[in-house]
Amino acid sequence: MTKVQASILIVVAVCAIGVAAYAYSTLSTPPKARLIVSSTTSLYETGFLDVIKTSYEAKYPGTNVSFISQGTGLAIQTAMRGDADMIFVHAPSSEYQFLNGSYGVNRKILAYNFFIIVGPSTDPAGIAGKSPTDALKLLRAAGLNGTAVWASRGDNSGTYTKEVSLWKSAGLDVKQLRTEKWYLEAGSGMTATLQLANQKRAYTLSDMGTYLQNFNNHNIDLVLLIGASKSMLNVYSAIADNPNNANMTKANYAGAMQLIRYLVSDEGQQLFANYGVSNYGQALFAPYIPLAKSQSNQTLLGWIKAYAFFQGSECPPQFRYQADDLYPAQGSAPQLLVLPAWVTERKMAYWTQLLKA
Repeated sequence: MTKVQASILIVVAVCAIGVAAYAYSTLSTPPKARLIVSSTTSLYETGFLDVIKTSYEAKYPGTNVSFISQGTGLAIQTAMRGDADMIFVHAPSSEYQFLNGSYGVNRKILAYNFFIIVGPSTDPAGIAGKSPTDALKLLRAAGLNGTAVWASRGDNSGTYTKEVSLWKSAGLDVKQLRTEKWYLEAGSGMTATLQLANQKRAYTLSDMGTYLQNFNNHNIDLVLLIGASKSMLNVYSAIADNPNNANMTKANYAGAMQLIRYLVSDEGQQLFANYGVSNYGQALFAPYIPLAKSQSNQTLLGWIKAYAFFQGSECPPQFRYQADDLYPAQGSAPQLLVLPAWVTERKMAYWTQLLKA
């Protein structure tokens, strides 16, 4: 055998060993479980879903989490078709329909912040400092006389659902407003709507997180005119697909529940508490679980219960499935001693301050 032939044989042998080793490692490593979460544009556009994905997959490397970003209405429809394993949204009335239709189980409130009304710094409608109801009445009057413009998302999102309810509380019907020239519709996500409002020097309703992200990145120069109040509350919840629903037999129920339990844990709640602080000086999404455990702000808890509870509960018993551990018994003593250290250090000052805004 020549030296050339020997060298060829060695190369072939090394390649064969490498291929065998790769094949063995591939066969011995189980494929990752896939978890599909249908969620909202506000959580996506702020970048928070990427934080959840990175943190969760580091803790549970056997799972690959994929988020579908849509308005809440579309996010729920995606899950109803069986194309997602769970939803993470912010429209309580729509969430109740999802539960009541036997599509979802084990709803958990995870976080909250506030919707805001933003507009040009010149504030031609003079709404700054007004109540949301009075502000919308002034906006409509200014719109009709040609001195103000409103930009609506005009989609089936949680933000649009809130907008419709706010106009209704002001005695105005969105169906009528849509026929008036001053009322514009983006038909798109929150960032696109904010950019439209900025371009048209218009007012709009936004979640706090997406507004801060766009304002601090200099995408818009609209200013906050109407801030935190009871009627502007924004609550985020997660719901697993109902494994007993015929449309959802292929849903990854175990994976959905594992993610929900992670998000309500101290570690998961701290993700909410920390996100945005370094860039914006405040959290974009305030964690709900520490507030519920400490009972430290009865006013805010009352607002959340009035807005986002059904039949006196975040998830009535008939909508629960093998997850009673997630729901403390009614009337149980506040669990002050199990609050994570970071809550004690912060003393929940930021979330209390929101009520004074």
